[in-house]
Amino acid sequence: MIEELGRHGYRISPGSLYPLLHGMEKKGYLRSSERRNGKSLRRIYRATALGRKMLAASKIKVRELLSELMEGE
Repeated sequence: MIEELGRHGYRISPGSLYPLLHGMEKKGYLRSSERRNGKSLRRIYRATALGRKMLAASKIKVRELLSELMEGE
């Protein structure tokens, strides 16, 4: 996830990302599971129904904000 964010111009450290993910899981927006990849154990996150609902609502708010910012241009 850090690499993908980096490709979009965002620089975020694991020390910033993981507390965000844990907080979103605690609020019920994400669910996680562990998967073994060779010797390493990886935590996989998936959006819950509540998380998808909140994402859709957030997209609407962002579009409204961008629309207001671009008015008159």
